[in-house]
Amino acid sequence: MTLKSALQDVKETTLAAVSGLLGKLAYLASLRRGQGRYEHWGMEQVHGPDSTERALRTAHAEVVNGILRAPLESLVDDLDESSRGSGVAADSYIESMRERFDDLLPGERQDSPAASHLNSVLLALSSLAKNRGRATRSIS
Repeated sequence: MTLKSALQDVKETTLAAVSGLLGKLAYLASLRRGQGRYEHWGMEQVHGPDSTERALRTAHAEVVNGILRAPLESLVDDLDESSRGSGVAADSYIESMRERFDDLLPGERQDSPAASHLNSVLLALSSLAKNRGRATRSIS
């Protein structure tokens, strides 16, 4: 039996089960606890708390970078996929992410360029989701 590194385990097992980049970001943010530490009981049992922390922080940074590099059009599709996977409307899904903004960042300061960029992306997605929701309701 080949053992996976903690990072491989996060990517190939844990995150593989989560729909969409935004879904992965929301999931990783949900693992953050006091002082920004990550907690994942199962991974900590297998890999130990320090390896788990490093792996989750690295995976979190990679997901954020993926979102910041993605075209807005693909993120709109991703929002649909991620929200569908959670059983929540897209506009509600993105708003709940915006409410937990501090946890969405894997360690960057709130005034960093990455934080500003991510905030802008989430704001644009929120506006698009709300407008699309209004258009759908007015057609019905």
